[in-house]
Amino acid sequence: MMIYGLNTCAICQKARKALESEGKDVSFRDVRAEPLDEAELAELITEFGDRLVDRKSNDYRALNDWLKNSEAEAQISARPKVMARPVIRDRDKFYLGWDEEVQKALLAG
Repeated sequence: MMIYGLNTCAICQKARKALESEGKDVSFRDVRAEPLDEAELAELITEFGDRLVDRKSNDYRALNDWLKNSEAEAQISARPKVMARPVIRDRDKFYLGWDEEVQKALLAG
C-alpha cells in the first residue's frame, strides 16, 4: 500500500498510523521531496480528475492566475502541495482523502 502526501500533513500521518496499526504494509511518499512523474500524475488525474487539486488550500490561492486556469497536472507539477491528500493506493485501487468512507474501505474495524 502506498500513501502519497506530505510528511508535514497531519491527516497523512493519521492515515499512515491507522493503517500501520491494522498491520498493513505501508510505504509513504512525500510528493514535495519526490514529485510524481508524468505517468504517475496522469494515472491519478484519470482516477480523480480536478478533485486531485485542493482548491481551498493557501497554496492554491497563492498560484498565479495563469496556473489557476491551467490543467490540474500543471498545477500539481508546479506546486506539489496543492495536491489533495492523502492519496492512497491499495494494489490497483485508489482512495482520496481520509474520510469515513475511505477508512471503512481500508480498515478492518
